[in-house]
Amino acid sequence: MAHLLHLDASARSDSFSRELGAVFVTHWEDAHPEGTYTYRDLLAEPVAPIDEARVRLATQSSLNGVKDLAAMDEVAAAAPELAGAWAATRPFIAQLLAADVLLIGTPMYNFSIPAALKAWIDRVTLPWLPLAGKSAVILGARGGAYGPGTPRQPFDFQEPYLRAYFSALGLEDVEFVHTELTHAPVMPFLKQFRDAHEASWTTALEAVEALAAGVPAEARASRTVP
Repeated sequence: MAHLLHLDASARSDSFSRELGAVFVTHWEDAHPEGTYTYRDLLAEPVAPIDEARVRLATQSSLNGVKDLAAMDEVAAAAPELAGAWAATRPFIAQLLAADVLLIGTPMYNFSIPAALKAWIDRVTLPWLPLAGKSAVILGARGGAYGPGTPRQPFDFQEPYLRAYFSALGLEDVEFVHTELTHAPVMPFLKQFRDAHEASWTTALEAVEALAAGVPAEARASRTVP
C-alpha cells in the first residue's frame, strides 16, 4: 500500500503550484484507492530554521555512525543538549521515511526555492537519511520562462538544486513538472506571452495526470511490462 507525502511551499493560497498539487493528488488517489496520504502546508505550519543544536546533531550523527532513527534516538538520549533539537526534527524525518512518494509543490522565488521549503530540507537532512527507492514529484511554477534554450535557463536554480539534493541522498526517481510564465495573465507587459503560458499550463496538467498513475516507481514499471 503506497503512501504519499505532499508538501506545499507557495506563499500564495491560490498558487499554480498548489493547484497542480491538488490535481495530482486527485488522480493519485483514483489510481491508488488503497493508498494513504499525508499533507503538510509549509506556510501554515512553518518549519523552524535550524539552530546550533540542530547542526551539532548532524555532526554527532556522523561521529556515531548513525544509520537509522533508533540509533539517532540513542545519540540524543545520551546528549541532553541535543534532545530538544532531535525532538523538533524527528517527526519530520519519520514522516518522510514513511512515504513511498514525495510530492512537492513549489514556486520559483528569486531563481530558487522558497525559504519555507529550504527550512524543511535543512530540518530533515542528516548524513544517514535513506531515500533510495522512493519516488519524488516536483511541481514547479515560474513567473517567467526558464526551460531549455530560453535566455533565462542559466538562472534556474530551482530544478538543478532539487535534483542534486535528492540525488545526493540516493533518490534518483525524481520527476519535474513546471508551469511557466505564470505572471503573463496578470502583468500587462507580459501579455504577449499569455498564449505560451496557457500552453505551458495545459501541458503541465496533462503531465501531472499521467504521472499520478505511475508513482511510486513500481507502479510505473507494472504499467510498462507487457
